[in-house]
Amino acid sequence: MTRLQCDHCKTEIGGHYPLPALARLSTEDQAFILQFVETSGSLKEMAKRLGISYPTVRNRLNEIIETLQTETDSPKETDD
Repeated sequence: MTRLQCDHCKTEIGGHYPLPALARLSTEDQAFILQFVETSGSLKEMAKRLGISYPTVRNRLNEIIETLQTETDSPKETDD
């Protein structure tokens, strides 16, 4: 079951529906993807922004891609 709550009014909704794949990524991975989009997919620019090597950026992106593929193949649903 997925539950969402408004921080302002505390209204809560819940139900059995999958979250989008990007929403299931960790906060850190979501931030990485956001920067990736902001740099128009430039791994070279990502390396510069993050202060890490190009191969490290490529490996990190590959890990996120693998996570997304795994999530797409078998989305996690729990019964709460």
